[in-house]
Amino acid sequence: MGFRTVIGVGVLALGLFAALGLARSGIYGFCLFALLPMALGGIAVWIHDSQTANEARWSAFASVLVASLLFLLIGAEGVICIAMTVPIATPLALVGAAIAFQLKRERKHLRRAGILLLLPPASLAWDMNAGMPLFEVRSAIEINAPPETVWQNVVSFSELPEPQEWYFRTGLAYPRRAHIEGSGPGAIRYCEFSTGPFVEPIETWDPPRLLRFSVTENPAPMEEWSPYGKVTPRHLHGYLVSEKGQFRLTRLPGNRTLLEGTTWYRHGLRPAQYWRLWSDAIIHRIHLRVLNHIQALSEGTREAAV
Repeated sequence: MGFRTVIGVGVLALGLFAALGLARSGIYGFCLFALLPMALGGIAVWIHDSQTANEARWSAFASVLVASLLFLLIGAEGVICIAMTVPIATPLALVGAAIAFQLKRERKHLRRAGILLLLPPASLAWDMNAGMPLFEVRSAIEINAPPETVWQNVVSFSELPEPQEWYFRTGLAYPRRAHIEGSGPGAIRYCEFSTGPFVEPIETWDPPRLLRFSVTENPAPMEEWSPYGKVTPRHLHGYLVSEKGQFRLTRLPGNRTLLEGTTWYRHGLRPAQYWRLWSDAIIHRIHLRVLNHIQALSEGTREAAV
């Protein structure tokens, strides 16, 4: 094993241990999801001593694959979160590989790469101090029933059928039922998910138009798939947090109802806009599962029976 390989493998191992340390400490930011994939791609090119741009790209792909398998095999992450990470890690590893390949070709510029050493501490400082942005997801459905009927099924609803959608079968949390204790402002609504209940104190009780609530308890957003059974990485607790929600009912012509469900939530993963693509899509599908069930109950269709 040559000197280049020994040094490269050592640096690669250091980077992977750094990634594992960030994940276990709960710092899910640019340093973990952006800089480290770029560094892995660049180190892989250096270890492999890639001679062509195509070889550099394959080295980057290999670095992402090795890192992903390592996180899975040591039980640090589950299959679903790794699958969500690959679409952002792979292109960034390719960027790192391209930079390393270009520097390798122009050796006289190699010293300029030293400025890159300033990026990890700067990114880490940002990751540790940045706040959790607030996002909104709104979904709507038209129901062939009057608002008075729909309202009763919004406040509480019976057991939902087990989900048939493939994405809920991967471990994503899904709603099962809802019930309420009391009525009016101050009542407590419990929306029970596959991973536990959301506790929702009622703030606005305006039948049959608006039900608005805060959220004081959040269950885990998913159950991870892993070769080791149940794994509980830090991001399953306190990183995707629903803060409040509401159901708005609007009377439509023909004794119909427009039912809108809205969730306001925060998440602590960065880059925020990338992870929002996933979280918005998941919350929208949760909304539709609930709204469709309310529609079935309100219209008295056969699918509502359980």
